[in-house]
Amino acid sequence: MRIFSRVLLLILIALSLMLAVVLYYTLNPKLPDYVPVEQVHYQDQWSAADRQTYYFTPQGTQVKGLHYDWFTALELPFSEQRFTAPEYLARFGFLVDPKQVLTTQNPGNLPVGFARHQNADSKVQYLDITCAACHTGELHFKGQALRIDGGSAQHVLPSSVPTLRGGSFGQALVASLAATYYNPWKFERFARKVLGDQYDAQHDQLRKDFKQSLNQFLKVAWNDTHRGLYPTEEGPGRTDAFGRIANASFGDAISPDNYRVANAPVDYPQLWDIWTFDWVQWNGSAQQPMARNIGEALGVGATLAFFDSAGQPLQGDARYPSSVRVRDLHLIEETLQRLKPPTWPEDLFGAIDKPLAVQGRALFAENCAGCHIPTVTEENGRPVQQLKMLPVDYIGTDPGTASNIADQRYDLSALQWDPAELAQLNVELHPTPTAPLDLKRMSVAQGLAYVTAFVEEHAYRAAGVTPAERPGLDGFGLPIGVRELRAYKARPLAGVWATPPFLHNGSVPTIYQLLSPQDERSTTFYKGTFNYDPRHLGFETAAFKNAFLFDTRVTGNHNSGHEFRAGARGNGVIGRGLLPQERWALLEYLKVLGGPQEQQLP
Repeated sequence: MRIFSRVLLLILIALSLMLAVVLYYTLNPKLPDYVPVEQVHYQDQWSAADRQTYYFTPQGTQVKGLHYDWFTALELPFSEQRFTAPEYLARFGFLVDPKQVLTTQNPGNLPVGFARHQNADSKVQYLDITCAACHTGELHFKGQALRIDGGSAQHVLPSSVPTLRGGSFGQALVASLAATYYNPWKFERFARKVLGDQYDAQHDQLRKDFKQSLNQFLKVAWNDTHRGLYPTEEGPGRTDAFGRIANASFGDAISPDNYRVANAPVDYPQLWDIWTFDWVQWNGSAQQPMARNIGEALGVGATLAFFDSAGQPLQGDARYPSSVRVRDLHLIEETLQRLKPPTWPEDLFGAIDKPLAVQGRALFAENCAGCHIPTVTEENGRPVQQLKMLPVDYIGTDPGTASNIADQRYDLSALQWDPAELAQLNVELHPTPTAPLDLKRMSVAQGLAYVTAFVEEHAYRAAGVTPAERPGLDGFGLPIGVRELRAYKARPLAGVWATPPFLHNGSVPTIYQLLSPQDERSTTFYKGTFNYDPRHLGFETAAFKNAFLFDTRVTGNHNSGHEFRAGARGNGVIGRGLLPQERWALLEYLKVLGGPQEQQLP
């Protein structure tokens, strides 16, 4: 009996130590140091007014009910330093300008993409993480920063799953929320900042409301952790977008049986010219701009109600109320139509070798143009680029994203959809199904198409969108088109030099490595820096303090495919082997492709 007691005690001590370690790193995330740049340089990708509109227009996300003024009043767990201090949020990879000051659009002086909104039936201003947070990039070189509007973010936003590294924004935010609630001195400072002269009257209600929001965060963190939903650590600049949207929309909101492992993170793609693409998403699965943007907003935290207060599925025009702001989403979409690709900044990154770029132009025509130069047509008043879809078996890149979207199934029968009612929605499945839809086995793409169709209809009515306005808000009158291909799209490459890392999962750090055989690519490399390598066209990959180690041997992280090497085409081989001097020439041409400097080549 004594031996058993001692073993039990040792087990308890070991568990306590493990919990203490996890708590320590949760409350003290291992983050890169903040190194401010001398100046942030902005290009003429669009006007300053368009830039501010894009950065701070809300889309209707509510981040677990977190109020904007709560967020700006939070402190770090073990100090009185503001959680939202620009120099602290920059350590997570969010974009700040050392010269930025608070404005009417950004009263909290927060990073790019941190907005606020107020619902029609509420006086509360909610924290709203908008698309600019994930689709704005930055490149640093010799103390200077080049802002890439519409580019790829490199933050660690999504995960609230506790890890020993503790480097995600979600995890750190939950730690500060918990510390604020459970530390009475911290909560008193917080309450006085938030309530001001209403402190006495509203203190108790603030504590109840704050705990309700904290409970939502803790519930998600516990659920994601004990179910092991996100085993492949996303790290800087990635998220399993479809997996997270499906788990939020079908798992959180409908049934725990619908949770699926999301192990295929993808990079945030660049957005210039996206409005001209015939199909979007990495696997070419979506067509309509509004439906795409509603799905994104739902994934980031827009509210969505499937059931009434009695737990019964909503029917008819009651489907489905949300916090999505369709007019603001349309404003963002219109603004993006004016966005131009970035141009190589010779004053920052060095002069272009024009003779070498000319050689690269010929090599591009031989080796790249067949996939990356699409056919352009005119449809409904817009230029449409017909992007080539490359089957996974041919391109050979990590299949996880395409396979999960094509294969995973969800039971949506609890929503009690009538097939006849679905047929009236503005949804087009490609190819047209030959059998009735099985609501117990819906794919994520199909399920989200119908959900967003209902959400869109409800939101349009709530926003007073007229029938005449609707085609414009939809986006060129497009239907909610859905495809499920085991393929990835080959997009045009204008400005590609500004979008590291590469492949859909960010597994190749530089374009030079992308033009090399797989055995010449880095098996592991470090991420989390903005420091740019203008020779190889990518981020620097050497170790630095609290860097994220990207391991291409992990599920979802494979750096296979898109290889130029000897061998039969297919199974990852897309072209002949390129000599080093040919790769350098291609890199030089990619600096000017699609921009005004290309016209200056002889």
